[in-house]
Amino acid sequence: MTIEKVHASLGELLGATERIVLGKHLIVELWSRSPELLNDVEHIRESMLAAAEGGELTVLNIAMHAFAPHGVTGVMLLAESHLSIHTWPEYGYAAVDVFTCGGLPYKALEILSERLDAERTQIVELDRGVL
Repeated sequence: MTIEKVHASLGELLGATERIVLGKHLIVELWSRSPELLNDVEHIRESMLAAAEGGELTVLNIAMHAFAPHGVTGVMLLAESHLSIHTWPEYGYAAVDVFTCGGLPYKALEILSERLDAERTQIVELDRGVL
């Protein structure tokens, strides 16, 4: 699996060495070797829960929807913000957002990527609430 950081955070781009950041937002392009996993609503739900646990995130609620003939949308409400996924199995693609004000967002993404058999993962990282 290849995880590529496509764009650095604003603080990194500005060369800021000391800053306060209220949240980290990972906007992720995920390409899977096993597109059938992207159509399995229960597998995606379990994968999101495993990602939250591994990323030390607090799950408050989760909503999942399977589309016909294919595709899944899932949104996990976290005490730290949210984790969401929207899949296009016919293209082997998933759009993922990991937005947290705590925990380990990269660890959560790593677990989700592994469980969805990601071949390639591209990340745009945003610092939210830069003070």
